[in-house]
Amino acid sequence: MPPLNLAIIGCGGITLQNHLPGFALCPDTRVTALCDTDPAVLDRARQQCPAPWVSADYRDIIARDDIHAVVIATPNHTHAAIAHAAIARGKHVLCEKPLALNAADARAMADAADRAKVRHMTAFTYRFVPAMRYLRDLVARGDLGQPYHYRSCRLQDWGTRALGWRQIQCLAGTGELGDMLSHRIDFALNLVGPIRRLVAHLVNIHPLRQGNPSDLDDWVALIAEFANGATGVLESSKLASGRNESWRSLDSVELNGSERSFLFVTGDWNHLQTGRRGGPGFERIDVPESYWRWPGSPRDPQSGDPLVAFRYDQAWEFIDAIRSQRPCVPGFHEGARVQAVMDAAVLSAQTRQWIEIS
Repeated sequence: MPPLNLAIIGCGGITLQNHLPGFALCPDTRVTALCDTDPAVLDRARQQCPAPWVSADYRDIIARDDIHAVVIATPNHTHAAIAHAAIARGKHVLCEKPLALNAADARAMADAADRAKVRHMTAFTYRFVPAMRYLRDLVARGDLGQPYHYRSCRLQDWGTRALGWRQIQCLAGTGELGDMLSHRIDFALNLVGPIRRLVAHLVNIHPLRQGNPSDLDDWVALIAEFANGATGVLESSKLASGRNESWRSLDSVELNGSERSFLFVTGDWNHLQTGRRGGPGFERIDVPESYWRWPGSPRDPQSGDPLVAFRYDQAWEFIDAIRSQRPCVPGFHEGARVQAVMDAAVLSAQTRQWIEIS
């Protein structure tokens, strides 16, 4: 098949860690354009991937007819404008989460992409953890029974270091809610189903980070009621001292149902814990090797750090969906559903009451 030419707009840490290594594994796929407003960031990315075209203006990149697909990894407030510009030029789009600053904008992005018949994907990277994929299939085939409870806990120790645009509301929208809890909201919707209503609390513990104002949440928690009657508790924090960061810190999801319970921990990528109703306790079970990489992915699951390399399968899913002319998993509509829950969480924290989600 003819090569797919890809542009990456926003060349920070996520691009260096996830996108560039992931697309490098995809056959007949070339990252031919890089874009960032920071010359130093752009230069660092070009050292890792010597793309022939670079620009500080995304419009220059999107205007090129020889660019077939675009990855958006910029500050959150720019996602919608860049996505609409790319969609209008017929480009397929992979966008980092959260998809937009509100659900209305996220839904508009999804609808525009559908009308243009381009592939669209939201970067919920943790969907690609082998244990998460296996858990989803176990729940779908009924092993859990009737869902009773969902709980997730994401605890990291980021201290008071500066977070750049991620600590500024007009640029990021939300703090820990959009940064980390958005993934766990996606877990909840993917595993249990729609959330009917919720109550939330958001706390800004450090209004200054290395001398720079921070007006966003460092800690967030939700209590949720699902449409099927299950309950949910979701918590995430940047200030869990001693918990470390990234995949070295606590990231767990537990499901309790009428027949079984399951426990998923991101750091234990190829195992789950489970217990039967009335049983003696939890046991550790293996994730079958067929789940160790996304179907069709060229990645060698025995190569590299498995707690990083699973993220490369996201790139494969995007490219394969384009070539197969099928929807990406997860698409913009999944991103919009998560954004609706986030909007409700913000409103709940502001009004100190339960919020219904349509």
